[in-house]
Amino acid sequence: MPVSAVPLARVLADLTREGDLYERLAQNAVRCFACGHRCFIPEGRPGICKVRFNEGGVLKVPWGYVGALQCDPIEKKPFFHVLPGTPALSFGMLGCDYHCGYCQNWITSQAIRDPDAVAAPEQVTPQDLVSLARRYRASILASTYNEPLITSEWAVAVFKEALSAGFLCAYISNGNGTEQVLDFIRPYVSLYKVDLKSFRDRNYRALGGTLKNVLDTIALLRAKGFWVEIVTLVVPGFNDSAEELTDIARFLAGVSRDIPWHVTAFHKDYKMTDPDDTPAATLLRAAEIGREQGLRFVYAGNLPGRVGDWENTLCPQCGALLVERRGYRIVQDLITGRGTCPGCGAAIPGVWQGGASHPPS
Repeated sequence: MPVSAVPLARVLADLTREGDLYERLAQNAVRCFACGHRCFIPEGRPGICKVRFNEGGVLKVPWGYVGALQCDPIEKKPFFHVLPGTPALSFGMLGCDYHCGYCQNWITSQAIRDPDAVAAPEQVTPQDLVSLARRYRASILASTYNEPLITSEWAVAVFKEALSAGFLCAYISNGNGTEQVLDFIRPYVSLYKVDLKSFRDRNYRALGGTLKNVLDTIALLRAKGFWVEIVTLVVPGFNDSAEELTDIARFLAGVSRDIPWHVTAFHKDYKMTDPDDTPAATLLRAAEIGREQGLRFVYAGNLPGRVGDWENTLCPQCGALLVERRGYRIVQDLITGRGTCPGCGAAIPGVWQGGASHPPS
């Protein structure tokens, strides 16, 4: 039978191995700890993500393939306080623990769940991905395009190779974590971007999660020493009220005023085609709210040239321009090799060229 005629679920079931992030329970059931759902999975059943499943009392997890692969500037992830302008080899598998109606990566994230999501897996080894990163002169490998938490065993296998070869490693995630999975990836992952999608639990439940778990994960990431940046896709009528944006900014400032917060523009995608695309004025209002709540680094993203200085990194102490951006392009990077402002000498939190690294306060 040709591969194209084989159901995707069956193809993916063959690209698995036993997982690490689970415990065995009575009657051949298992409990998975890869994401915040902490699925109880009876024998013969999958978890919510559809790609982790119980086979004879053993949790089988995705292994040995990619569903998407691309080399992007690190600003596209987005990380604005990590090696400006450097390429990141971005890879993803298939599946997700959420079902967001506006997902821009739905072809990979909603595989199995949605029959129109038809990304085909391509078998690779960790060594293959590290070799590709070298070929494209990347400095970072990033697990993205689907939810990396649910494929953490494979990400760690890749990142072990990458770390020994001198690369930094990143997760681009919805933040629906557990302490077990964060401890599992922490020796290998230093950079972590979280999509904080809303500050209303009813909104999170509509997407397939809960607000509390994401907030708890953000606090845990900070406590465990990950470099964290937060993105909020601002969707008209969903999460764009001044009250909700203020709640998000106030929470982040309470974790650390140095956490970069990116407010980005929604555009019609996948199943969400009713709201209007987010206007620049809404992003500017959100960015001002972030600054009013005490965040030192707020960025209005993905509308190049329409948001003024909110694309740029400014020194929070003297106001000097440090990194000038136009979309994903670095116009100038003035941060010193020590990771400081060239004018006043203030340390700028982030991971900078020359190995300089400053944690948030």
